[in-house]
Amino acid sequence: MLFQTYGDRRNPAVLFFHAMGVTGASSEPIARYLQDRYFCILPTSTVYCEGQKYVSKADEVRQVEEYLKSQGVERLELVVASSIGADLAMAFLTGTKLPIGHVFFDGGQFAQIGKGTRRMMTPFLYLAIKSMYWSKGGTLKKILWCDDDSIKPYFIAAGKNLTYTNLRRQILDSLEDKPFPALSEELQKHLYFEFGSIEDHFKYRQAVIEAYPCGNYPIFEGYDHMQYQIRDPKGFAEMLAFIAAQDGMPKLPFIRK
Repeated sequence: MLFQTYGDRRNPAVLFFHAMGVTGASSEPIARYLQDRYFCILPTSTVYCEGQKYVSKADEVRQVEEYLKSQGVERLELVVASSIGADLAMAFLTGTKLPIGHVFFDGGQFAQIGKGTRRMMTPFLYLAIKSMYWSKGGTLKKILWCDDDSIKPYFIAAGKNLTYTNLRRQILDSLEDKPFPALSEELQKHLYFEFGSIEDHFKYRQAVIEAYPCGNYPIFEGYDHMQYQIRDPKGFAEMLAFIAAQDGMPKLPFIRK
């Protein structure tokens, strides 16, 4: 993995888990609005790091834990996970001993997909992500959920270093068709599972509600996958800060409970 940080490490820490097909730097626009108040940590998955070998989800969690320790982080004010980053974040939550204030899942890909299907998905995902690099972002509007130019550089950077072997190992190790891990009721009360009303991942919402009935489930009415954080990183950052400070969602006009 590679790690970027923004802000003073003496401030409360915020840890980001990024989406598929982009690097950890995709959270940089949000982190820049938080860096005066928080210490923001942006890992990039081993899958998108040059010369690195993806071993397992457990190894990714180990690397994150070791980095947090090296930075003197003893508590996380907030964990933010986007899309497939939710899968890794869940592994982190169930394994870490660090106290965590709140967790925000943005369009979490809580898919439970059979091993055979995941194996068949890999070549299509590989070509989609690599094409982003080969075309310098030209295929963005044709094959992905988001056609915003602001996200394009992070897709290009991820595609540059992606290898088929690393992606295959990640996909076979992620989105597993197993029951969701158990989380305490107290932790669930501080988890926010947000989905855009028009995104494809909305179909996972009910299964997550049944697994974690004490969680919070705001809907971003009229938004597609991760669209709010991409199009309005300042607004998204202020929403995260509000959750951390007030233990609740701000009253935004597009939120439906």
